[in-house]
Amino acid sequence: MLGTKIMINLTSFGWHSSLFPSGRSGLHKITVGNWRDNEKGPMQVVSGAMGKERVHFEAPEADRLDGEMTLFLDWFNSNHTTDFVLKSAVAHLWFVTVHPFDDGNGRIARALADMLLAKADGDNQRFYSMSAQIRVERKAYYDILEKTQSGNLDVTKWLQWYLHCLDDALNTTDKALKCVLHKAQFWDKHSNETINERQRLMINKLFDGFDGKLTTSKWAKLTKCSADTALRDIQSLMQKDMLQKEVGGGRSTSYVLK
Repeated sequence: MLGTKIMINLTSFGWHSSLFPSGRSGLHKITVGNWRDNEKGPMQVVSGAMGKERVHFEAPEADRLDGEMTLFLDWFNSNHTTDFVLKSAVAHLWFVTVHPFDDGNGRIARALADMLLAKADGDNQRFYSMSAQIRVERKAYYDILEKTQSGNLDVTKWLQWYLHCLDDALNTTDKALKCVLHKAQFWDKHSNETINERQRLMINKLFDGFDGKLTTSKWAKLTKCSADTALRDIQSLMQKDMLQKEVGGGRSTSYVLK
C-alpha cells in the first residue's frame, strides 16, 4: 500500500511538473512538482475587480497538506467496495477542496477522476471524456463546487450533478459515434462513385454540422466557384443518389444528404 501511495504521489508531482515546465503559471512563479506553501498567504479562489474581490473558497493551510494528502492517497489507493464511478466523483471533489498545488488542481483532479472511471469501465479504451464535458458545463460546475465547499460538505448535490454530467458526456459521445458510423456507411455505400474535391468538401461539411441550409449560393461561396459550377456539382450528386432537395425548403431551394 505504501509503495502504491508513493507512486500515485510521485505521479501527481510528475503531472504537475508537465503542466508547468517553466515553473510559472502565466507571469507568476509557482511551486512546481510539490505541494504549495504559505509564502503567498492562504490559497483562495477569488473573483471580482481589485478591491472588490469575492472569496469563493479558501483551501486548508499549507502546513496541513501532508496530513490531508496522506488521508486522500490512502483512500484513493484503498481497495474497499465503493463503486468506482462514485469514487471518481468524490475523488475529484476531495482533491480540488484540498487544493494541494499552486495551480493546475482542477486538471489533475479530472485526470484522477478519469483514472477511476477507466477502472469502472474495466476497459483501456474510452470514447467519452468527462474532462471535456466538465469544461462544456463549467459554469454549472463552479456553481455546484462553491455550494458544496461553502456548506457542510454534504456531497449529495455534488454527486447528483457529477452523475448528470457523466450522463451528458456519454450521450454526447453516443451522438458523435453514431455520426461517425453514419458517415462511414455513407462513404462505403458510394465508394465507387467519382466525385470532385468540392463535392467531397461539402458532403463532409453536411456530416460535420452545416450552419443553416445548403443552397447553391452557399455552395459557390464555400467552394469558391461560380453559381453555375455549384449547380452542376449539386445536380451531379443528386443523380448519384447522394443529395436531394429538402422538403419545404422555403423560397430558396436547399439540399440535404440522402
